[in-house]
Amino acid sequence: MNVLVTGGGGYLGLYIVKSLLKQKYHVTNLSRKEYTSLVELEVKTLKCDLSDKAQVEKIDLAAFDAIIHTAALTGVWGDAAEFLRINYQGSQNLLAHAKSSGIKYFIYTSSPSVVFGKDNLINADETTLYPAFYYTDYAKTKAMAEEEILNASNDDFQCMSIRPHLIWGPGDPHLFPRILQKARAKKLKQVGDGDNLVDITYVENAANAHTDLLTAVVAGKKLGGNAYFIGQERAVNLWSFINEIITINKVEPVDSMISFKMAFIMGAFLEKIYKLFGILKPEPPMSRFVALQLAKSHYFSHAKAQKDFGYCAKITIEEGIKKTYPNM
Repeated sequence: MNVLVTGGGGYLGLYIVKSLLKQKYHVTNLSRKEYTSLVELEVKTLKCDLSDKAQVEKIDLAAFDAIIHTAALTGVWGDAAEFLRINYQGSQNLLAHAKSSGIKYFIYTSSPSVVFGKDNLINADETTLYPAFYYTDYAKTKAMAEEEILNASNDDFQCMSIRPHLIWGPGDPHLFPRILQKARAKKLKQVGDGDNLVDITYVENAANAHTDLLTAVVAGKKLGGNAYFIGQERAVNLWSFINEIITINKVEPVDSMISFKMAFIMGAFLEKIYKLFGILKPEPPMSRFVALQLAKSHYFSHAKAQKDFGYCAKITIEEGIKKTYPNM
């Protein structure tokens, strides 16, 4: 099986590539640049900007059996047009070319944020609808792409999406480093009452979910049109987990708090100021989306993924922490 992975040099993408290689798939990366990590794995890179339709159509996709589309612009703040161009239009271009090229399987790396509005999500399953309003362009454009991809699925072109939540582990460039940076600078405050539960996903578990789903459909399962939440063996108390990671890194735990209402109002005010002056970087110190994420519960049922392709968190939270911080 020849598999094309978009964004294979990124954090999750690289783990997906390694997971596929372990299962003896032939893997090629597609991204805008080459990565030393992929060269070392002897994985070829096809250079392409997915948002450029002409570039995409020059790629010989007929050489591949499956695509795992992981490349995306992430973040809670930024240029709305850029999120639309990369996350939605780029996915549109790839999807159309994949379908016309005879690709059999298309797996999209989505996010639980596609169903996150303003309310708690407690053991939510895949029947949860997209919200009427999004507080971040990342979530909005990921949802737009996911919906189009899943609607394109048929018996000959099976399209599925995987929604891993809060990915972390060795080499994490986003979640833990941001938390630790703010904690060291004494700029991290608990938002809300601190009782909210969230799903987290160790990076190897997220990667293996993609491989396991592909293996299941290659073996004959008809799973096209489905989205799947995945996460760890249990939800965690967000602020207890944050304090555990902070303490492991010999940083003082969070000892101050701000109410959700105040954080949300502050976020709305800062968003208006940043938009008024056209500030795209750095992101505001608080936004409505961040306030919601830090104060609300958002965890999901993984029963559908377990039933359809045998997903389970093979690496537990405790094992993942030891792998992430082996010398602590």
